Amino acid sequence: MRIVHTLFSQGFAGSERSTAEACNAQRRAGHEVLLIVRRSHRGRAGASILDHIDPGVQVAVVPNRFFTARALRRALDAFQPDLIHTHLRRSTRLVVGLKPAAATIATLHLHVNGPEYLQLDGLICNAHWQKRDIPADWPGLVFKMHNSLVPQPRLSPEERRALRQELGVAEHEFLVGGVGRLAHSKGWDHLLAAFARAALPDARLILFGEGRERARLEKLAPPNASLPGHRKDIKRLYQAFDVFVCPSRREPLPRTMLEAYDAGTPVIASSADGCHELIEAYGGDEFPIGDVEALAGLLRRHHRERPPRTRIDLSAHHIENVTRDYLAAYAALVARKRGAPSPS
Repeated sequence: MRIVHTLFSQGFAGSERSTAEACNAQRRAGHEVLLIVRRSHRGRAGASILDHIDPGVQVAVVPNRFFTARALRRALDAFQPDLIHTHLRRSTRLVVGLKPAAATIATLHLHVNGPEYLQLDGLICNAHWQKRDIPADWPGLVFKMHNSLVPQPRLSPEERRALRQELGVAEHEFLVGGVGRLAHSKGWDHLLAAFARAALPDARLILFGEGRERARLEKLAPPNASLPGHRKDIKRLYQAFDVFVCPSRREPLPRTMLEAYDAGTPVIASSADGCHELIEAYGGDEFPIGDVEALAGLLRRHHRERPPRTRIDLSAHHIENVTRDYLAAYAALVARKRGAPSPS
């Protein structure tokens, strides 16, 4: 199968990691894969999805603003895809505007936040709640998929101590971790306020990520909190945390929580839709969105009780299983587009 992925975002966070893993896995499964990005694919700190793409995946770069659709059309005409998988609203809108002959599908990394999504042949929901935005009479195909995960090897106690030392965290200190874009929707201001209110002795807070909220968050950060920026090896760093916190105001289905579960790290999360869905499935502690006092109380309890690290069966999210489901969905859409019976 000839598969195109389009993603016109900047930097590297959850949506970009998901897209990179899909491209790489589909290429390793023997398919021809093309990723189309815009020229400004690097974020402010220099991070890009292209740093995480296997050499066998073809890449095309289109302009940011002028003649973007024309360049996108040329790339599609040259590649002749069987299926186009769009990611996020801008690339979806541009693909829909071209009316391609290939079957089309989008992952709802957020929700149906534009009419262009309903002009595609299929939609992928990573969370059950996302289905409520899709009209019951929509003629396309809806697929519920698990968010993908490439498992990380567990570190030995010695390796974990060395990793914490690398971060400047002493063995006796209690390390609270957060990972994600420094954006208003992620609720980092709530975590910083709760951490300060909890007043935990011998505790540190580290927030990994980049974004437009950096300057404001740095002003809010207490002395024992730091924002060291983007790390390419972030999936390894989850194992250094004593607790992981996802304090989002809005969250479709946070990949960071899956990565924390994979690391065996206890999880605290807000009651945002996607966080709640994962806590129901895999456990953790939940607090109402924006409730700083409730979050501070949970931080105090984790500091006092030090819950053990966990081992959770996340095999449904493992990349080889998700890839199998993606390819089955692609085959059904391609067959439907061509008027042939869907593969069994």
